[in-house]
Order: sequence, then structure tokens, then C-alpha cells
Amino acid sequence: MSAGREARRVAGKAGNSAALTMVARVGFAASGLMHLLMGYIAIRIALHRGGESDQSGAFAQLMKVPGGAIVLWVAVVGLAALALWLLLQAALGIGSSSKKRWARSLVSLGKAVAYFVLAGTALAFALKRPTNASSSTRQASGTILSLPGGQMLLIIVGLATAGVGCYFIYKGARRKFRTDISIPGGRSGKAVVAVAVIGYLAKGVAVIMVGALFVIAAVTVDPHQASGLDGGLKALAALPHGEAILIVVAVGLMAYGIYSFARARFARL
Repeated sequence: MSAGREARRVAGKAGNSAALTMVARVGFAASGLMHLLMGYIAIRIALHRGGESDQSGAFAQLMKVPGGAIVLWVAVVGLAALALWLLLQAALGIGSSSKKRWARSLVSLGKAVAYFVLAGTALAFALKRPTNASSSTRQASGTILSLPGGQMLLIIVGLATAGVGCYFIYKGARRKFRTDISIPGGRSGKAVVAVAVIGYLAKGVAVIMVGALFVIAAVTVDPHQASGLDGGLKALAALPHGEAILIVVAVGLMAYGIYSFARARFARL
């Protein structure tokens, strides 16, 4: 047996672990809760009541409610398990000559990294050592700009981020999420599809705004322009009729949160 096949066999066996997949579903639920809180904070921003509408703001809001610390620890475990499950799925493509398999592996790897970052952010709040996502993004942008060719590199990062946002919009509009979830029949299935479409479209718009801020930071050589998701949503609010636009996007993020809860139940794992 080749090393590649052996790696896929081991990864596949681990990925099919009942305990891991069960906890991974908790990760989808944790993501759902985070998006609900992000949408809620974004509405508060649109109504000029302040807050940070990114993952840091969501976790900070969670810590304020009774039992929030316990829920946050559950989120840490669930998000980390989901990241590990995605990492194992990425490993299943090792040694294969199939281009499609490699593409799936790269997508799974990217998602795994994102969920590991979320788990780390949640862990920081659970340990009462909160981090600020916007500040971290600005620092990372400043580091990139300080490198040789850093301005062009940050533009590439911005364009790649915007590309991810476009993919979210494409996935929602074309209903490509159907491959990720076993959609139930009847009205509940129609509701799942509806919130998924709305959620993916809204999240796509938000991520595109984040990418745009990276590009602006690169062009102006000002890392403070790159302020992550919170900055992207606040930039929407600064547009003409921005408050109304932000509320629509916020409702969409909450719809994505509801879809994530459905995915916790019906995801193909």
C-alpha cells in the first residue's frame, strides 16, 4: 500500500469517528450562534448603539449572558473538532491524481484554518485573555506592508478575500450548499434552503467588503484601513442609505446562523 493511500485510509477512519463527527456538529452550532450574535451587533451598529460586529464582538457579547462562559467552552471544543474534521477531509486527497480531489482538499484545508482561528479566538475569551480581531488584522496588514513588495502582496490578499466573498454569493445563488447538507422534505426543507441562500449572499457581501478594505489599505499604505469584518460592516453603514443596507446584511448573517444550526443537524459528515 502506498504512503498516500495509507494516509487517506488513516484519515478516513479518523474522520468517520462517531465521537468526532458528533462534536463537529457542535462546531456548526457554535458557528451558528456566533453569526446570530454578529448579526445582532451589526443591527446595533446600524442603529448607532456601538459594538464590534466580528467574531471578537460576538464572543464578548456571549460572555455577558448567564452561563455564557460554559457555552463558550463548548464552542471552543466544537469549533476545534470541526476544524480537525475538515483537516482530515483535506488529508483524504493526499496522493491522488484527481484534480477535483485536490481542489476539494484545498477548500477543506482553508476552512479548517478558519475554524482553528475561530477556536483560538473563542479560547482566548474563555481564558479571559480577549483578543481584538480588528487590531490583529491591522497588525497583520502592517506586517505585510513592511515586507518587500508588501503593497502588491496586500492587494493580492484583498482580491483573494473578495474572491472568497464572490464564491459565497455564487454558492448561495446557485444553491451549491445542497452538497453539504441532507435537506429535509416539506416546509422545513424549503425554510433551510431559504435561510441558506439569504445567509450565503449576505456573508458574501460582508467578506467582499473586507477584501475591499485590504485593497484600500494597500493603495493608501495605511494598515489602519484594514479592519476586518467589523470594519467591513461599518464601511457599509457609511454608504448612502448604509444603515438600511447594514440591517439587511445583518439579517442575512443571522439567517446564515440559523442555517448553521440546521447544518449541525443535517450536515453530510
